[in-house]
Amino acid sequence: DEYAADVREAIGLEPNDIFILQPTRIVPRKGIEHAVKLVSMLKNPRCKLVISHDAGDEGYEYKHMIEELAREEEVDVRFIGDRVSEVRQLDADGNKLYTLWDLYPFADLVTYPSTYEGFGNALLEAIYFRKPVVINRYNIFIEDIEPRGFNLAVIDGFITREVTKKVERLLEDKAFRDSVVDHNYRVARRYYSYATLRRNLRMLTNTLTG
Repeated sequence: DEYAADVREAIGLEPNDIFILQPTRIVPRKGIEHAVKLVSMLKNPRCKLVISHDAGDEGYEYKHMIEELAREEEVDVRFIGDRVSEVRQLDADGNKLYTLWDLYPFADLVTYPSTYEGFGNALLEAIYFRKPVVINRYNIFIEDIEPRGFNLAVIDGFITREVTKKVERLLEDKAFRDSVVDHNYRVARRYYSYATLRRNLRMLTNTLTG
């Protein structure tokens, strides 16, 4: 909408930049070093890694490590935690603050290389916005999500050339990308929609009440 129309400009992206979104806080379990390595292996100066949230309650040592790794790998990383809020508002200097959902529509790719998650809300959000996703095989994903049949760029603890090639195709081949994100949306609608929740809750309450 009009409020979020200038997101790319506000975070310093040029029109032809490739917006790779890491929609998480900067904490070690998010595995952001894998996202940095992926962008490095893409060897495309147009690729910009944008991290939506800041560090904080777990300290800043990990953020400093990510900054150093990005310098070594010559990866352009944008830390925009000061421009993202839970609600749309203006900061003390009059700059617009955006929500995470304002960012998703403009992303070309979402990275989610977590080593541990309770479930993975950001994964479903990216799929809802029909964005291709790079994901690490954390335990809950392996047990509960991977069997559903999503088409994702999957890493298993490290970035491979095979994953990089799939990401390149997702970024460059619109027809392939559209088929992937549409498939993932249909899978998510089947297993994680409100309709599915209502049906499961109805079955549960019927079982309990007879």
